Amino acid sequence: MPVNAGLRRVFTTYAAIFLAGVIACAATRVGQAGVGRLQIVRADTAALRRKLDSIADAHHGTVGYSVIDLETGARINRRGDETFPTASLIKVAILVTVYDLVAKGQLSLDDPLTVLKIDQVPGSGVIQFLHNGTILTVHDAAWLMSTISDNTATNLLLDRIIIRRVWAKMDSLGLQHTRVHSKSFLRNSSVAMDSSVKYGLGVTTPNEMARLFELMALGKAVNPAADSAMLDILEHNTTDFMLQRYVEGARAAHKDGETDAVRTECSLWYLRNRVVACVMTKENKDQRWVLDNEAQLTLANMGLAIINAFGGVPPPPPSS
Repeated sequence: MPVNAGLRRVFTTYAAIFLAGVIACAATRVGQAGVGRLQIVRADTAALRRKLDSIADAHHGTVGYSVIDLETGARINRRGDETFPTASLIKVAILVTVYDLVAKGQLSLDDPLTVLKIDQVPGSGVIQFLHNGTILTVHDAAWLMSTISDNTATNLLLDRIIIRRVWAKMDSLGLQHTRVHSKSFLRNSSVAMDSSVKYGLGVTTPNEMARLFELMALGKAVNPAADSAMLDILEHNTTDFMLQRYVEGARAAHKDGETDAVRTECSLWYLRNRVVACVMTKENKDQRWVLDNEAQLTLANMGLAIINAFGGVPPPPPSS
């Protein structure tokens, strides 16, 4: 075979391989674009409002809610500006304040926190069972506070950042009714005793707590990196018996709160649209600590109605 002919054949072979690779790559990109972000849903918010109101009307207690479609800006609420006890839902405000202080260089997520016997309080969490002198970090405490609602972790953070700083941060975001009053299970640490007696650990409105989640989703609560980190923590919340009960498979960053007469939860769902929903109850007649507590069922049914209004749980993304 002549040398020139051999070279031409080698060149032609490599060119064919290269072209095939380009075509395959282009096809992959087209395929990925075709199955990428799902088309947003134009939810019938009037119908959703009627559905949610019918569920709320049947409840034996007081129900407020706020729902925000982050893609279209649509908003609906019931008792949206009425104050409700938060129970542990107020821990989101504490989380935001912690990350704000970190962003300002006044605190580090690696700062140590020493657990002493006097710090350990009952209720939810595991730190109450750890040995005296256990050393955690600020990040450890923030994670435990947000994912399993650890009360001792909450108090360790409040000791470090000071309760009034949470108030100041919420004020800076325009959330002037969102307040933590005291450390958990330590009413005598309250900075607003009258409000503490009325509302317990904290107070907010459905609209304000929904707004706080909206700001995190938009990267405007602290900054995009911090907000992303906080939402990742909240995606690991283990509570699944209220808004999340009937929506298995829905990706959500959420936080809840429970006392005898209160059930609350706020969620950022990643559906075809990003949807924030905050549902709060108070003065509940059913005060049983059972799975089918009426308020928990009310939140579960409302969560399902909201998910369905926005096209249901989307299919998982294709594996790469």
